[in-house]
Amino acid sequence: MTTVGFIGLGIMGLPMAVNLSTAGFDVVGYNRSKGRADQLAERGGRAAGTVAEAVRGADVVVTMLPDSPDVQAVLLGEDGVFAHGRNGALVIDASTIRPDVSAALARAGAEHEFRVLDAPVSGGEQGAVDGTLSIMVGGAAEDFEAARPVLDAVGKTIVHVGPAGSGQTVKAANQLIVAGTIELVAEAIVFLEAHGVDTDAALRVLAGGLAGNAILDRKAASMLARNFAPGFRLELHHKDLGIVQAAAREAGVVIPLGAVVSQLVAALVARGDGGLDHSGLLKLVEELSGRGRRP
Repeated sequence: MTTVGFIGLGIMGLPMAVNLSTAGFDVVGYNRSKGRADQLAERGGRAAGTVAEAVRGADVVVTMLPDSPDVQAVLLGEDGVFAHGRNGALVIDASTIRPDVSAALARAGAEHEFRVLDAPVSGGEQGAVDGTLSIMVGGAAEDFEAARPVLDAVGKTIVHVGPAGSGQTVKAANQLIVAGTIELVAEAIVFLEAHGVDTDAALRVLAGGLAGNAILDRKAASMLARNFAPGFRLELHHKDLGIVQAAAREAGVVIPLGAVVSQLVAALVARGDGGLDHSGLLKLVEELSGRGRRP
């Protein structure tokens, strides 16, 4: 049985770890909040008290953490993966972090005889629960093939997109498209409601035409209900858009619409709405239109 050390059991990480356990992997999970590791243990995995305990002897290590510094600390720290993991182990970072950091971590891992892949995911909490995530993978092709059984247990669309850091670059593009699409769906909803249109009917027909998209399919109903319970928090999307802007600037690429939606997300986070789902952009569109009020 392949042993998987899983670090980071948050909204996305816990269901991913559970799916790995269900698929027959021996999953040892660690999370800073111990209760999450206990939940994994209740659902077929094992709980570890430290990162070192989770990765010691593991054939594969998966990390699902909030930001670049978190991944660097877990991989490079004294209690971390490179210090306590098994030589030759696969390290799959499913976090969304800066592409340059991913590339540097892959180089550092190679020096310690680890095979490191950046494999950020898209699909939100429901995709993690259902095991249908889209996974964009950067790293060596042979390491990608070795990781396929693990990735297949948590994802549906799994694509090797290039060398180390490439997965994070594709994820940055994903986050740019998602944020822009949510903003346009929010604007369309406010526009339709202002004209007294049956919005349920309108969104059904829009979803069936060229305007159809995954945001309409997955988020429109909760947006109409003003239910912004987090599947993916605005504060995390704010972080991701910062990655997009930095990477675009480095490449000399302009992203004018991306810059605008980035500022709108930043405004929501700055005023205390960062814990809402990213579809909470609708709140700001309403308020800018004079049609909504903060509670």
